[in-house]
Amino acid sequence: MEVFPVDLIYRPWKHAEGQLSFIQHSLINPEIFCFADYPCHAVATDILKAPPEDDNREIATWKSLDLIESLLRLAEVGQYEQVKQLFSFPIKHCPDMLVLALLQINTSWHTLRHELISTLMPIFLGNHPNSAIILHYAWHGQGQSPSIRQLIMHAMAEWYMRGEQYDQAKLSRILDVAQDLKALSMLLNGTPFAFVIDLAALASRREYLKLDKWLTDKIREHGEPFIQACMTFLKRRCPSILGGLAPEKDQPKSAQLPPETLATMLACLQACAGSVSQELSETILTMVANCSNVMNKARQPPPGVMPKGRPPSASSLDAISPVQIDPLAGMASLSIGGSAAPHTQSMQGFPPNLGSAFSTPQSPAKAFPPLSTPNQTTAFSGIGGLSSQLPVGGLGTGSLPGIGTGALGLPAVNNDPFVQRKLGTSGLNQPTFQQSKMKPSDLSQVWPEANQHFSKEIDDEANSYFQRIYNHPPHPTMSVDEVLEMLQRFKDSTIKREREVFNCMLRNLFEEYRFFPQYPDKELHITACLFGGIIEKGLVTYMALGLALRYVLEALRKPFGSKMYYFGIAALDRFKNRLKDYPQYCQHLASISHFMQFPHHLQEYIEYGQQSRDPPVKMQGSITTPGSIALAQAQAQAQVPAKAPLAGQVSTMVTTSTTTTVAKTVTVTRPTGVSFKKDVPPSINTTNIDTLLVATDQTERIVEPPENIQEKIAFIFNNLSQSNMTQKVEELKETVKEEFMPWVSQYLVMKRVSIEPNFHSLYSNFLDTLKNPEFNKMVLNETYRNIKVLLTSDKAAANFSDRSLLKNLGHWLGMITLAKNKPILHTDLDVKSLLLEAYVKGQQELLYVVPFVAKVLESSIRSVVFRPPNPWTMAIMNVLAELHQEHDLKLNLKFEIEVLCKNLALDINELKPGNLLKDKDRLKNLDEQLSAPKKDVKQPEELPPITTTTTSTTPATSTTCTATVPPQPQYSYHDINVYSLAGLAPHITLNPTIPLFQAHPQLKQCVRQAIERAVQELVHPVVDRSIKIAMTTCEQIVRKDFALDSEESRMRIAAHHMMRNLTAGMAMITCREPLLMSISTNLKNSFASALRTASPQQREMMDQAAAQLAQDNCELACCFIQKTAVEKAGPEMDKRLATEFELRKHARQEGRRYCDPVVLTYQAERMPEQIRLKVGGVDPKQLAVYEEFARNVPGFLPTNDLSQPTGFLAQPMKQAWATDDVAQIYDKCITELEQHLHAIPPTLAMNPQAQALRSLLEVVVLSRNSRDAIAALGLLQKAVEGLLDATSGADADLLLRYRECHLLVLKALQDGRAYGSPWCNKQITRCLIECRDEYKYNVEAVELLIRNHLVNMQQYDLHLAQSMENGLNYMAVAFAMQLVKILLVDERSVAHITEADLFHTIETLMRINAHSRGNAPEGLPQLMEVVRSNYEAMIDRAHGGPNFMMHSGISQASEYDDPPGLREKAEYLLREWVNLYHSAAAGRDSTKAFSAFVGQVELLERKMHQQGILKTDDLITRFFRLCTEMCVEISYRAQAEQQHNPAANPTMIRAKCYHNLDAFVRLIALLVKHSGEATNTVTKINLLNKVLGIVVGVLLQDHDVRQSEFQQLPYHRIFIMLLLELNAPEHVLETINFQTLTAFCNTFHILRPTKAPGFVYAWLELISHRIFIARMLAHTPQQKGWPMYAQLLIDLFRYLAPFLRNVELTKPMQILYKGTLRVLLVLLHDFPEFLCDYHYGFCDVIPPNCIQLRNLILSAFPRNMRLPDPFTPNLKVDMLSEINIAPRILTNFTGVMPPQFKKDLDSYLKTRSPVTFLSDLRSNLQVSNEPGNRYNLQLINALVLYVGTQAIAHIHNKGSTPSMSTITHSAHMDIFQNLAVDLDTEGRYLFLNAIANQLRYPNSHTHYFSCTMLYLFAEANTEAIQEQITRVLLERLIVNRPHPWGLLITFIELIKNPAFKFWNHEFVHCAPEIEKLFQSVAQCCMGQKQAQQVMEGTGAS
Repeated sequence: MEVFPVDLIYRPWKHAEGQLSFIQHSLINPEIFCFADYPCHAVATDILKAPPEDDNREIATWKSLDLIESLLRLAEVGQYEQVKQLFSFPIKHCPDMLVLALLQINTSWHTLRHELISTLMPIFLGNHPNSAIILHYAWHGQGQSPSIRQLIMHAMAEWYMRGEQYDQAKLSRILDVAQDLKALSMLLNGTPFAFVIDLAALASRREYLKLDKWLTDKIREHGEPFIQACMTFLKRRCPSILGGLAPEKDQPKSAQLPPETLATMLACLQACAGSVSQELSETILTMVANCSNVMNKARQPPPGVMPKGRPPSASSLDAISPVQIDPLAGMASLSIGGSAAPHTQSMQGFPPNLGSAFSTPQSPAKAFPPLSTPNQTTAFSGIGGLSSQLPVGGLGTGSLPGIGTGALGLPAVNNDPFVQRKLGTSGLNQPTFQQSKMKPSDLSQVWPEANQHFSKEIDDEANSYFQRIYNHPPHPTMSVDEVLEMLQRFKDSTIKREREVFNCMLRNLFEEYRFFPQYPDKELHITACLFGGIIEKGLVTYMALGLALRYVLEALRKPFGSKMYYFGIAALDRFKNRLKDYPQYCQHLASISHFMQFPHHLQEYIEYGQQSRDPPVKMQGSITTPGSIALAQAQAQAQVPAKAPLAGQVSTMVTTSTTTTVAKTVTVTRPTGVSFKKDVPPSINTTNIDTLLVATDQTERIVEPPENIQEKIAFIFNNLSQSNMTQKVEELKETVKEEFMPWVSQYLVMKRVSIEPNFHSLYSNFLDTLKNPEFNKMVLNETYRNIKVLLTSDKAAANFSDRSLLKNLGHWLGMITLAKNKPILHTDLDVKSLLLEAYVKGQQELLYVVPFVAKVLESSIRSVVFRPPNPWTMAIMNVLAELHQEHDLKLNLKFEIEVLCKNLALDINELKPGNLLKDKDRLKNLDEQLSAPKKDVKQPEELPPITTTTTSTTPATSTTCTATVPPQPQYSYHDINVYSLAGLAPHITLNPTIPLFQAHPQLKQCVRQAIERAVQELVHPVVDRSIKIAMTTCEQIVRKDFALDSEESRMRIAAHHMMRNLTAGMAMITCREPLLMSISTNLKNSFASALRTASPQQREMMDQAAAQLAQDNCELACCFIQKTAVEKAGPEMDKRLATEFELRKHARQEGRRYCDPVVLTYQAERMPEQIRLKVGGVDPKQLAVYEEFARNVPGFLPTNDLSQPTGFLAQPMKQAWATDDVAQIYDKCITELEQHLHAIPPTLAMNPQAQALRSLLEVVVLSRNSRDAIAALGLLQKAVEGLLDATSGADADLLLRYRECHLLVLKALQDGRAYGSPWCNKQITRCLIECRDEYKYNVEAVELLIRNHLVNMQQYDLHLAQSMENGLNYMAVAFAMQLVKILLVDERSVAHITEADLFHTIETLMRINAHSRGNAPEGLPQLMEVVRSNYEAMIDRAHGGPNFMMHSGISQASEYDDPPGLREKAEYLLREWVNLYHSAAAGRDSTKAFSAFVGQVELLERKMHQQGILKTDDLITRFFRLCTEMCVEISYRAQAEQQHNPAANPTMIRAKCYHNLDAFVRLIALLVKHSGEATNTVTKINLLNKVLGIVVGVLLQDHDVRQSEFQQLPYHRIFIMLLLELNAPEHVLETINFQTLTAFCNTFHILRPTKAPGFVYAWLELISHRIFIARMLAHTPQQKGWPMYAQLLIDLFRYLAPFLRNVELTKPMQILYKGTLRVLLVLLHDFPEFLCDYHYGFCDVIPPNCIQLRNLILSAFPRNMRLPDPFTPNLKVDMLSEINIAPRILTNFTGVMPPQFKKDLDSYLKTRSPVTFLSDLRSNLQVSNEPGNRYNLQLINALVLYVGTQAIAHIHNKGSTPSMSTITHSAHMDIFQNLAVDLDTEGRYLFLNAIANQLRYPNSHTHYFSCTMLYLFAEANTEAIQEQITRVLLERLIVNRPHPWGLLITFIELIKNPAFKFWNHEFVHCAPEIEKLFQSVAQCCMGQKQAQQVMEGTGAS
């Protein structure tokens, strides 16, 4: 079919109507004919930010430029209206695309095109997402005609002037656009004048142009028309200028003109008044005259403000100065450009004396007669009244990105009192204000006192406080409460300045109201709290209060969920306690349409407020607004949140909860009443299930599962989701025994269902999936039990929490009964009676019962049985309907009933309410289900949930504690350790006589936690505040006193003394009261939760105990906080005075004496002699004051030890400032930490990890200053715990930096010049062992510490093995598994860690694995398999056996703390032995020397009175270690000598090393031979293993420390000589030969190249030593050495693999590779059977690209076999005798298959099911998406070999042999064919390689796989597969020989047999060189002639 000739449609037609008609219909039916489907010139829309929807065909049509051109052409030929009609669709739906089209077409400018562009432009002047791009393109686009700019300008003017009353917001937007397009000057040169003048006025206020100059130019250019326009403009914008009406009647505020604009314009007009027509001239002068009236009218103060006798101060306009405003100033948020006068109608703030105004330099200095104003002064001294000094834009500080411009608290960028903001009245309802006789925006009446002009300082100060509210640390911050506290002080202050700041701040805040909608959420929330706080604290009264309340009301009336609505809620929540004072106001609030959606607790306050009372229970509901969430998140990042038990839920819920679900979800409370300093955790308010917990009756306590099971259950429910339901159900079944199910049901209902309504359906599905009717019954009973508890709980305490729980349980009950068609039995719950009883008992009960019943019934709609019109349901609905009719029923209950009806699709009016509620008879027989409310007893449990917030900010409220005078100090400063909270424990006072503890001794353990928690809550705010206050005082005084003292040490000591004293005092007065409260509250809570159901007597005991304990321990807690503050204060002070110290040091270095010249002059001139400071030291009398400070630190016992008044200056001064090594190390550490901190992006500055780093830095500074071991230990502990605590940060880079910093600190401490490795590692290990469980098992952190050599492995290994408790401690087992995997198994395994380091851990894991029979922890068997395969070949499991000896030797090699004198003794003995060994009398084998040596040893021991050095195991170990170290040391020294003296003979040097080494080796050999009885082999072997272990340990240690300086020589010599010594032909050695070899194999395996790469050459030499190979592979009977030797080769290949795979063959690697090839050639020649048997294991670890290496192994064949020549013509392979014999494969290749995979595989091979096995196969083999590493190579190899062996067995069972015909159509071949087709190229290559690896010498495997390869070639469905098969075979043949026999016969068969049509394939001939290659291979394989025939034959065919 031909393409539709669409271009004919676009051409001009003669019949225009016809063409238009066709187009019209096409556009109506785009699905039939769409222009977009045909070729056309399309609109280029790629510049759009939000491109049009592609899939909408109606829009797509308009992409055609041709179509638009055609339409425009049609419009010109008489079809104008119809065409214009057509364009209405794109104008509405894709204006951006249409504009681009109109701009991109090339035709001339038609009328319609103009009109369309004019219509479209306003769309983009509004807020279209693409507006900026479109306007830019239109204005600046290439090739746009100049007329388009005219059009745009015209459109702007139109848009502005067409609108209602010259909308200033539009003008502001036009100005922004003009600035953006750099088009302002062009616009201002345009017309109409009315628009241009308006724009110029606004532009001048934003400092974009000088108005006076512009006006003058324009007047000069256009003359009278322009002047006329200016006057019209002034009349419009300021009607009263011609004596017209006051503007408020007929003109919105925004249309009024600010005074300075008015002044400038009048000045310019007046200047030209002489040169215009008479009429104009008169009008101008009238205006000027009226202007002063207008100005003055505004200036009359409200009556009674000014004192009668005070002369009003003069005012002038001198303040008008040019304003520097950021060019962006005032974008978007200014009304009339942001500077309409903020006061009344009048031109407030214009001076009466215009003469002075216009004599300022900025105004045109034309003759301007002074106006006759008799009164030169006015009542107010300022102009500009409420000039908001907030910048109009220009966010100077960048601290508040995105606040538009209305943000409070930004630095004032202008000092011009005229640049003002008007106060908007948007949405205020006029009548109310009219009643109050106050103009809506007349702030001057609200605050007469605020109506003055504030000086710049005042304004700046006011703004700096606002700034702080919104700041983030490290900028200075203030909480809302602090600001309110300050305002309160300022309001009543006697200082004028403070009162002014107060007035200025309040005025700014009120003025700012209209810009609040533009604030970001968080800032708006803070502002709301401030606003509400001002009302709450009564900071405003009368009219101002009225206005504030009105603003909140207006905000609340905004739509539910809008920004301002949340503002209102947050503000209201702040002053809810004041609502009872404004009942009228509460009625207004209650009448808001969405009142029911307010947070519940606010509804309560408002409802009770209408009756002028507080609600009976003051509930702290939480309010959640986008702002509070943003705030809480910012706060949560600011500190590590307390580990809340619900942490898992918090994170998911906070973000989703809405205001209405207040109690159901875990929400973050608003920062009400809390001083949100940066360290206070945000209080998390959860629904309180205490009532349920308390009521779980003691008698029916359920069998509790053990802790770890409980954790598992919690874990299952935490992670439950629809997707993993079945898996979690299975987990639960496996985890929980039958007897614990009741506990699970209780857990589910109480801890989950009751507080997680969002997950009810999930839990319900869980029950369905579990299919356990017994359990369902338990859950149902548990639900009823809890419902009864809540129904009978005391409702007098109107606990919101309980109501919420009850609602949730109701919803759940409905879900598990009605929704599943099960009834709610009358015996369990009688719903109707319940409603009746609640009705009788009153409102409180109904508040509980109605929502509960409604929730229950809600589920009936999902039931087939119970959905209406079921009579049971309808009966209850009728009772509810009857309730609904009650006129005094609460609104929210009526609402509940209506919502229920809606959900059940019932109409409430059609229900049949009966008379049940009035039925007296029924009442008599009523079974009580609700307890009678007892009004007298209030139960503490029912109080609202206690949120852990600090009380530090409101000490005034703690009236209960009456301790006024601080008690006598009890502690001296040194008693208390403040490095961690644990320092409190030893000092806690527990009075044994407290009755509560006598009754319940178990409660004693609550005390410590309660006190610690109280301290933790208060410590940060108190410390920060105390230091802040003390610092300034102290700094000033010390600077003054020591200004002339040149000794900085004296100054520093004095500063510290004073600082300590003031800080401690400050902390003491701040924290004592709150501490008493806090300890007491915490104790009560702990007691209450421990004794769930307490009797009144117990309660009384609890209160009494709490009060007494708080009194007893308050002093201690207080001291702890004080000392913390003091310890922190010192370094802070040093920072403050650092420059002072430096100046003095500097002077000293320059040899002069420091003194401050300014102070000197001042002292000399002003101070009387007696108190004048002298140059030189401060006199003793003054110093005595400071010493007194040190002696009496407030709160502590006096001390006389002045050298160390606190733990601070532990060393005398001089030393503290000496830069010794330790200080240098600390300083370096501090610098590096600071660099890291600077590098953290500011957005993350509040992240808990960033804060942790700051506190780490503080501790480092502390440690640097004290430099004692205790401080270092504290620092070390902090660093280790910090590392363990960081799991994953919010930010990966930060986490990396965080870890880096902690390591840096630990490494610094580990430095030899500081505390050294042994001490540090010991302490770090101790921290790891002793730290708390919740972060003990952080595997990344522990691995990091181990990797960085910071852990004593021997100690840690033992600890880990014990902590697993034989598998009972699940956490520890899982952790140990992860650690073993990371350290020993994974690719990134840690080189210096060997199995020896985790010996006990592995042993314990193996034991757990063996004993757990099938239910071992997941993954353990596989892990043990891998570990075992790594070194099991050489392991004996007997505890205490040789292997154990070796590993203990290795770990003991890294111990340092030898007994004193041992080293010298060992050195002496070693020297003696070396001399004896080399003496002539040594005798053969040194036997004589040995006896002499043993004699020497005994003699020495007698001399030194010590137990024998060779008597105890421990000493033998140490002796050998020291000897090894000494021999190695000598060797290093000798080699260093050679480097210094290159001329030295290397042989000589080597001989020198060997001199000691050989003697040492001989000593070992003799000791091994002669230890124990001659027949006792065990001792000998154990000793040998121990010694080898020690040498290995020393080697690894050395390798680690020296790294590239490491020398192999000494170790190589020790091992090789020892190997030769112990393989000597002696009887005693022959008997232990196998054990000896095993020991060496173990040694070499532990030293495998991946663990000790620096030893690799020596290692290769050792394992390929002729004696070792011969002993391992030939002499040891029954081939027992084979597996061990195979393991060593695998170790070698594993090390080489990555280098070979990536072909990184540097020189060293090439040498190693050559050596490896040589070893293989030796093996191939001498031990081919060994290679045959282990070929599989080796090929598994050799990378696929190492073809020759692999060929070497695959070419091996048994020596007793004769290989038939593969080139024999017509060789019949299947006739060979060996071809049916299976080869021996000694590798357990099925071990790598996952159990489930193997099970499915076996099942598939037998029955071809599961059917999905084939389709899932690829995904089972694939492990990643990284090219080159996509597949699990080991699994592919295992799969191929396993399926092959099974196939051969299968064929043999059927009585045939493998051949091309017998291998087909079986499950086995299905798998292979599926792999060949389904895998991608990489996978297929690995798969074919796995097959080719089996093509070896003649055997059944070779035969089968050869056939398989050929069959896959023949059956391939694409040439790609055949090409790949050819590649795999060919690449193995074109390398050097040897070639495996099976490979040759397969390839020859492939190219010879015509059936395979090999030579016909394209890839054979794809290039001449490839063709040549095939020819030469063919000739090699078959001889020239035959090859020629084959190739030609196929060519001919």
